Parts: sequence; structure tokens; C-alpha cells
Amino acid sequence: MTHVMEKQIAELDIPSIPEFVEMIADTGAGMYACKASVDLFKMEKSDFIDQVEDIITVGEFYEQAAGGQIIFT
Repeated sequence: MTHVMEKQIAELDIPSIPEFVEMIADTGAGMYACKASVDLFKMEKSDFIDQVEDIITVGEFYEQAAGGQIIFT
């Protein structure tokens, strides 16, 4: 599946995932992991890339984003 996604990303001229993450981080946007997903897959913060600031609930996300522009949820 990873190979298929990489091929589709290349065909659509979309930046690679590492490039995309770096572009987002360079804008100053915060990146967070969803607590429900993290718990479901038995992960912890050390499993994520450095750009992930924290693991938060949906409620915490909406509280932090209040008044801001939400791009991805």
C-alpha cells in the first residue's frame, strides 16, 4: 500500500510526506496526535516525529484552535 501511495503522490506532484510535514512545521502550525487514535494503537509520544507537539483529545484541539483557522481535523 505504501508503494501505491508513493506512486500516486508522485503522479499528482504532491510533496513527499517528510517534505509536507516540514512545510507545515515551517509555517509555525502546531501538529498534534489524536489521543483516541494513539490509545487505540497503543502508541506514545516517542513513537511520533519531533514535529508532533503533543497528544491531545478532540476537545483540547477545539479549545486550542478557538478563533483560529482549522485546516485538517
